[in-house]
Amino acid sequence: MLKTLFSCIMLFVLSGSVLAQTSDDLRKKQAEIQQEIDELKQSLNDTKKNKKAGLGQLSLVKKKLRLREQAINNINDQINVIQGNISQSRNEITRLKTELDTLRAQYEKSVVYAYKNRSNYDFLNFIFSAANFNDALKRIEYLKSYRQYREQQATSIKNTQVLLQGKITGLESTQKQKSAALVEQEKEKVVLVEERKEKDDIVNKLKARERELNKELTDKQRADKKLRDGIMAAIRRETEKAKAEAKRREKEEAAAAAKKAAANPSPANPNPNTTAATTPAKTAPAKPKSVFEATPEGVALSDNFEKNRGKLPWPIDKGQIKIHFGPYKIPELNVNGNNPGLTIETENGAAVKAIFDGEVISVFDVEGSGAVIVRHGKYFTTYGNLTSLSVSKGQQVKAGQVVGKAATNNEGNGEVEFLLMLDSRNLDPEPWIRRR
Repeated sequence: MLKTLFSCIMLFVLSGSVLAQTSDDLRKKQAEIQQEIDELKQSLNDTKKNKKAGLGQLSLVKKKLRLREQAINNINDQINVIQGNISQSRNEITRLKTELDTLRAQYEKSVVYAYKNRSNYDFLNFIFSAANFNDALKRIEYLKSYRQYREQQATSIKNTQVLLQGKITGLESTQKQKSAALVEQEKEKVVLVEERKEKDDIVNKLKARERELNKELTDKQRADKKLRDGIMAAIRRETEKAKAEAKRREKEEAAAAAKKAAANPSPANPNPNTTAATTPAKTAPAKPKSVFEATPEGVALSDNFEKNRGKLPWPIDKGQIKIHFGPYKIPELNVNGNNPGLTIETENGAAVKAIFDGEVISVFDVEGSGAVIVRHGKYFTTYGNLTSLSVSKGQQVKAGQVVGKAATNNEGNGEVEFLLMLDSRNLDPEPWIRRR
């Protein structure tokens, strides 16, 4: 019985610990979601200072709606965990009550038996009626064990009562937590309805200037093509330059090897066939995967860039993604397109910074705004839609160094085009930069 009680106590402690850990994780996640919502609210308030509603506002509101739905789902998960705790507590209470009744009944029987045999004469008679001395000792041990058993029964009853009361108190507390979570969930649902209205209001404003937005997106697609053409031309030039440099190194290495062989001629061999048979063939060196990794410096820079995937800084200090990488569709406005990078909305004139050490390989103009390409080994980052450029071609830059300022978009906010290339292949920059 004591072993069973101990097992129950351990099960109660362990299950409570797991549930508490799960609840703590969910509450931590809820706090993170709420913090992100608060930051989005601030960004949205900043964009609303402009008279025109833009795609940036719509993107922020849609993201806020997704986060609000996540918050509601998270609260629902918390309620499910709490309900599971409540059900488990009720089952434990029922089991403990049954166990307590059994312990009390057994203890009552032992007390009645002890009362009926309470006389010292009966105990002595029980001992002295033994057939021999060893049997008498066994009877004495039996009486001691029986007394200990009764004491253990009393202790088990007290422990079970304490455990039962603790479960009842915990159940009451958990039921209060559930009630509070339900209230919070209802509040979040009310806010969600208001935020959906806010989104509809922005969509209506955008539809009112649909022609203007379509022209803006058409202009962006034209500028994106010119930007990509400029990037590909710059990468081709760098590729040809790297290939020429590799050939030059090969010639120098071959000339150096020939000079060394002439200075240290091998001894004459009377049997050249034997030499050819016994000399192992030299293995040709493996070709680099990228022409930009033909040198140790290029390999190191590429490797360091790759090791920082997911930890690279944003090119701006403050801002939000207006249009994500790749094919996109805005069903509310019946428009779609294909973005070669990230279109980031920020403060007007915000500083735009290099995300990693590298060399500026090109600075050129796209539709009246500047673009800067920085090479990081075999990786290339491009910062478009800039004004007040502060770097030049051939310059070495460090991570965090300002390359220019964000130009103004049609809504009066700053806007930056940020692209990432691996050799001549377009990559989604979002997984490479730190999550905000």
